[in-house]
Amino acid sequence: MIVVNVLPLDYAEMLILWENSVRATHDFISDEDIEFFKPIIIEQAFPAVSLHCVKNDQGAIIGFVGVDQQKIEMLFILNAVRGQGIGKLLSEFAITQLAADSVDVNEQNPQALGFYKHMGFKVISRSPLDDMGKPFPILHMKL
Repeated sequence: MIVVNVLPLDYAEMLILWENSVRATHDFISDEDIEFFKPIIIEQAFPAVSLHCVKNDQGAIIGFVGVDQQKIEMLFILNAVRGQGIGKLLSEFAITQLAADSVDVNEQNPQALGFYKHMGFKVISRSPLDDMGKPFPILHMKL
C-alpha cells in the first residue's frame, strides 16, 4: 500500500468514505448531525488540509488523512478494511512526512482514542464542545 495525494475530483468519493467510517465508529452522532456536517466537510474541511489517501487495487480510496499545521485534522478508513493497517500507515505518513504531532479525538470514540494512544499520542487537555459548538467533547492529544 502506498500513500498518494488527493485531488479535488476525489472529494465526492471521500465524502462517501467519510460517512461510511463515521456511521461505523461514531454511534453518538445522529443522522441529522451527519447531514449537517456533509456540506461542511466537502466544501470547507477537505480544501483546508493537506489530504493524502490509500487506494485499493481497483483504484478506490479506502482511507485518507488530512493534516494542517502539524495537526491530524481527519483520519477515516472504510469500515470494511478497518484493522488492516491503513490507519497506521496514514498516521505514520502524517507524522513522518507532514510533521504532524497533535490530533483531536471525540471523547465518545474510544476506538480512535485507543488507536492514537497506541500511536504514541497522549491526552493533554479536554474541551466540552467540538469546533462547531456541538456537545461532542474533544480530547486534545500530542505526541
